[in-house]
Order: sequence, then C-alpha cells, then structure tokens
Amino acid sequence: MKTLFKLVQTAFMVGALFAATNSQAQTTPANKFNLNLGIESGLPTGNAANYSTFTLGGTVRLQYGISNNFALMFTTGGYHFFSKMIPGSNARYSSYGVGPIKAGFKEFFVPNIYVAGEAGIGREVTEKGFVGGQTKLLLAPGVGYANAKWDFGIRYESLTGDMNNYGFVGLRIAYGFGL
Repeated sequence: MKTLFKLVQTAFMVGALFAATNSQAQTTPANKFNLNLGIESGLPTGNAANYSTFTLGGTVRLQYGISNNFALMFTTGGYHFFSKMIPGSNARYSSYGVGPIKAGFKEFFVPNIYVAGEAGIGREVTEKGFVGGQTKLLLAPGVGYANAKWDFGIRYESLTGDMNNYGFVGLRIAYGFGL
C-alpha cells in the first residue's frame, strides 16, 4: 500500500511540475468547453482482484481549457465490477458498481500527449442500490493521447476508505465535441 501511495504521489507531483512549466504545446483551446463521452474498461487491483474479473463502464467528462495546453475536468458516470466464480461452487460473488464524481486537470506537455490527475469520491452501488455501499476517496493519475475529437487514456483509479481499498488499471476511449 505504501508503494501505491508513493506512485500516486509521484504522478501528481509530475503533473504539477508540467502544470508549472510554460510549454508550447497547444492542444486544448483556451476559454472553450468540451464534452466527451467515454467507454472505460480495466483490470481490478487490490481487494477487488479477489472478487472481480474486469470492469466496464461509461463516463461523461466536461472539460474547460484554461490555456492552450491546460484544462480543468469534471467527470461522472459508472463502473461495473464483474464478479468471479466462488471457488468450489457454481455461484458467483456479488457484483457491484461504483459511481464516480471527480474533478481534475489535463496538461498537454507536447502536442496531443497529456498527463492528467483527478480526485473525488466513488460511491459503491450494490444489489440494493446506493443503500449499504461505501463512499470512497478516489484518486486517478493517468496519461493519454487526445485530438479535437478523440481521447485515449490509461490510468490507475484508486478507491480507498473503510479498510476496503481497491481500484483498477483502466483504458478510456472517448469521443468529444465542443460546446
């Protein structure tokens, strides 16, 4: 867990370093909103790897260009963790989902290539809906490629809290359009 925490800290520090430098990459238009719709898939990590085989979900991201190479993001949607078979039986573990609400940044340090960092909460959804699910601290450092329409990103999504820590390594493919 200490290694994971150090990895997340390092990713945010690298992102902050890129944000503090004055690069000449001009990929996100300043003073413009962009909305993109994404499909996400990933491999569970931490405690989720014991009970889940993979994750699949969808997100909506609103992005606002502060400058031509730096944008703020607000992301929400849902992820579903598909359950594994219980060893020695014909039953599966309970599947569950997570509803993320995140805010963050995207910094283009060369044209079309970015680092990103998001933080927020993830609310667990069980068979009973939001009843009984935990609210987790959500941290998500990532990297990716984006142009005017498409965004391809890889990130680690960490959900921590209530002594049940897990996450996933995920790929996000999104289509965007200006508002």
